[in-house]
Amino acid sequence: MEPFFAWLSTVPWWVIFPIMGVAGGAAKAWERNSKRRHERRLETLRMKAQLKTAEIEARALTQQAKRRGPTFVDTTASVPSNDLLVRLFAEHDEITAHWLDYELDVAKLIAFPAMSDGRQPLTAAFLRAKKKADALRPASAEAKISEQQVGEYLQAVGDYAVAFEIAEKDARRLRDSTFTEPERKRLERAQQLLKVAVDESATQAERNVAYKRVREELDGLILLSDDAVTVLEKQVAREITAPAAPPVPPASADPAATTTEPERVPLPLRNEQAPRTGQGFRDGQA
Repeated sequence: MEPFFAWLSTVPWWVIFPIMGVAGGAAKAWERNSKRRHERRLETLRMKAQLKTAEIEARALTQQAKRRGPTFVDTTASVPSNDLLVRLFAEHDEITAHWLDYELDVAKLIAFPAMSDGRQPLTAAFLRAKKKADALRPASAEAKISEQQVGEYLQAVGDYAVAFEIAEKDARRLRDSTFTEPERKRLERAQQLLKVAVDESATQAERNVAYKRVREELDGLILLSDDAVTVLEKQVAREITAPAAPPVPPASADPAATTTEPERVPLPLRNEQAPRTGQGFRDGQA
């Protein structure tokens, strides 16, 4: 340290303040990066722990199914029990429905862009788990499958559930922090314009322009799937489309040619002696 202080004694006094500022900024940056790395490590450890827990639970359920025998799956029976598969299908569909809430809702994609970004490690892990669960899903609850196939599907659904939960938490934590300041401004504008695009109180011209600008603001930031674009276009079209007016018959030189005369139904002869009551009118008599 003595050489440093010797050098410092030769430096003009006014240079010390910029040096201290630079050193302080570097120390804060190092502290932020260290804290971020620490949080990442903790998140990774929690993820591994949850995945391990799901694996143990899935194996326990598989062993329970084997002990119960034909109560769950019996490949020799003509109609095997489908209780376990029904529960797994319900769990599988529920996770997929939650994922589609992000995948098809452009407002949620703007708020939590990491859920559609396959470059994010946790999102990529979730997409792999989804692909595996979809591939191992039996055709129906009545399908004749082996206990091993049930166990594999059970494991896949468990991994799918845990991977989605972790990816969702990470996306909600990150939000738009992975974007630059100008990119975050574009996302904010897209979110505001999206509200106008589906706002019934806005004019048709305003909504059309807002929808076009939403697509422009998101271009290069968030890749919308074809299904998300289709859903958005239907929403905007439904809001923009006015109630259909009754068809107007085309103009014609002969007005009688376009006028449909109602069919004349012969009325029963009136009995002049019979009193006129309300009942007669309700029965269709004039």
